[in-house]
Amino acid sequence: MKSKTANRYPPELRQRAVRMLLEQRGEYKSEHAAICSIAPKIGCSPDSLRAWLRQHKRDTGGGGYRALHQ
Repeated sequence: MKSKTANRYPPELRQRAVRMLLEQRGEYKSEHAAICSIAPKIGCSPDSLRAWLRQHKRDTGGGGYRALHQ
């Protein structure tokens, strides 16, 4: 069974959102601040973006920006 998030947001948008978060993380005081700032810019909730980031880390063994582009 797919989650509501999987149906609502295409994989390309989720990947782009995670990439944006990883690229811009250093501009914020915390990961939480980055998520709360970036999520509305792409039209999702902070909880969705946080979940996508967690999934990305699981999929890449905790990798960051570099793992996203391999």
